[in-house]
Amino acid sequence: EFASAFKNAFSTDAVPFATSFEALLFISSTLKMTKKHQKMSFCANPFAIFHSSIYNRDQPFIKQEYMERNLPAMRICICDDDNLIIEQLQKYISSYFTRAHIKCPKTACFNSGESLLADQGDIDILFLDVEMPGMNGIYVGNELKKRNQNIIILIITSYIEYLDDAMRFHVYRYLSKPLDKQRFFRNMKDAVDLYNNLSKTLPIETKHGVHTLPASSIIAVEALSRKVIVHTTLQNFESVHTIQYWENALPKNRFVRTHRSFIVNFDHISDFDHSTIHLDNGQLTAYLTRRKYTSFKEAYLLYLESMR
Repeated sequence: EFASAFKNAFSTDAVPFATSFEALLFISSTLKMTKKHQKMSFCANPFAIFHSSIYNRDQPFIKQEYMERNLPAMRICICDDDNLIIEQLQKYISSYFTRAHIKCPKTACFNSGESLLADQGDIDILFLDVEMPGMNGIYVGNELKKRNQNIIILIITSYIEYLDDAMRFHVYRYLSKPLDKQRFFRNMKDAVDLYNNLSKTLPIETKHGVHTLPASSIIAVEALSRKVIVHTTLQNFESVHTIQYWENALPKNRFVRTHRSFIVNFDHISDFDHSTIHLDNGQLTAYLTRRKYTSFKEAYLLYLESMR
């Protein structure tokens, strides 16, 4: 009843309940009532109220993105010499995040490859035209990939003959002009999901403290005797959690359980055979259960394809 009253009192068309709920969490977590004066009880898990209230909407795609609100701020860039295309993309981007009840990230627009390359800001998602005066999109995309391998580039063009060149520097998607709104939304969702996974950080709790690292820096998790070792690009950590905990905590599209003793990160695989997986150019070797070889190979190849 309290959750319903709170929702009615604070939710408006301008301020969606997803935002107002943060206030509910604050109130329910800070109100302290003694047994003597306690006349009503708060839900032991306030997030359960949110889950049942907000996720009933006819917008299933917002669940993950709302839960990833604690990620670093996203910056989206558009580079096209056609101002009408830039305006259309801005409207589509704003509409996507409005429907998802998420504050729209910062968006920067550029009319040329030269001005985009001169920009000093971080670029997380880029909508890039190919055919532009001066530097074309193929050259610009290559240069940006050299600076940041994790940049998510969506090519926007009506010239399909550039597709092969674009794929060589691993563009994420190819959108043809004129732009289709529903296709744009589908690809935008996939790009945001990928950004969330690339940006996600995880706490690694040890007996001596907690270390927070990007999920991308975790090479593998190994169960060794009664210990669980988290191998990272920084150092190895002895986790206080079980390997089952890590299997549930790590992003499913990037990490896979290959053996009862190992979870590996697709990004760090150098090569593998029917029984072993070499990671980070052979610096670490993980086991692969033979019966999992086929499914592992298929999942790995699909992952590589999704990153192209």
